[in-house]
Amino acid sequence: MESAWILGVAIAAGPLLVLVVGVAIQNRLAAAKVRVAGAFAQIEVQLQRRHDLVPRLVEVVRAAMAHERETLERVTAARTRAAEQLSAATADAPGDLAPAEAALEHSLGVLVARLEAYPELKSSQNALALQEELVTSENRIAFARHAYNDAVVRFNIARREFPSNLVASLLRYREAKVLEWDHAAIAEAPVVSIGGGSATEASA
Repeated sequence: MESAWILGVAIAAGPLLVLVVGVAIQNRLAAAKVRVAGAFAQIEVQLQRRHDLVPRLVEVVRAAMAHERETLERVTAARTRAAEQLSAATADAPGDLAPAEAALEHSLGVLVARLEAYPELKSSQNALALQEELVTSENRIAFARHAYNDAVVRFNIARREFPSNLVASLLRYREAKVLEWDHAAIAEAPVVSIGGGSATEASA
């Protein structure tokens, strides 16, 4: 009699147990997805910051780099495309954000390298300040991208594990995508000495 009662309780509690486990898994997946969205928002902030710097840098160097019109046009075009991709991108659908940002990084790297050929820009406080801001922005983007990719990997692992994969399939949680592009480092801005030359020149 007692065994029959225990069996009856177990049968009755079975659906409730499944429901409790399912809710716990759903909460875990939802929390992981929120972390991915939050990390993507941080990338958006840092990328937007770089996008805002580009027109300012182009305007500052345009007069001195009159013979570098093609380089400036490539930077401007790359910035426009990257801004368009950022506007359309979401954590669920990043689209072509990664290749667009890779192209912008490359074009900026070329531009900054060309600045070395223009002494007036190497000693320009405005140009150097903007270059320094770009370096700082680049570092922040790299950090934010690392944090985002880490959140994506954790979410995808949680999504694939059993029995989480059953709940993820039922609730149509799609696999998140990491953001990867080749890193085109932007050179550090030279430090201007009191005498007007760069620190490198002063020590030579």
